[in-house]
Amino acid sequence: MSVLEVVRALPGAEELRRRSQALAMCEAIISPDWESRYYSYDSRWSIERGEHLASMRNGSGDEYSIVFSPAGVWIRGLDHEAHQDPGLFDDVPAVFAGQVGEPAFSGGANICLWRETGDEQWHGRGLDDVSWVFEMLVDGTPEAYREFAEDYYEEDVDLEAVTAVFGLRPLTDELVRRLNPDVTVEYLDDDIAEIDYPR
Repeated sequence: MSVLEVVRALPGAEELRRRSQALAMCEAIISPDWESRYYSYDSRWSIERGEHLASMRNGSGDEYSIVFSPAGVWIRGLDHEAHQDPGLFDDVPAVFAGQVGEPAFSGGANICLWRETGDEQWHGRGLDDVSWVFEMLVDGTPEAYREFAEDYYEEDVDLEAVTAVFGLRPLTDELVRRLNPDVTVEYLDDDIAEIDYPR
């Protein structure tokens, strides 16, 4: 998948937010230990700036960060084995200068995407062979997540339960236990708040 294909295939900002929240909620249920999670979502990333942060990290140095802000959405992706282009952020609009200079993202990037509020399309640049980091966001289906989770966590994952979470349906103990029998909605209370998942 090329950068151009990702730009064409990514959904709009709100659908991307929903997918990111669903991924993070599935991870919170299946993997209660935050350090072991692949996908996360922090609705409290910067309360004063009105920013939310969705992220992926695979534990091997590959990651992405998505900042949802009043100005729009800014995305960085990093494949730690690929080279970094010092001019990667040259075309990024000034409204995203805070994200480009954010110390938490100082680990680098080799692909960058953005979409200002009111814009009808994504923009971006970077290495085509790094686009794989966004495959789950592009696909965005419960089936794709189940396939990933069964491979990553090496256990069966209930597709119907994942589908309910991807629909952002309020959680119940019965639903949660279909993904992890050791977890309850009460136990997930802090995660639900952080992800801003519908109650």
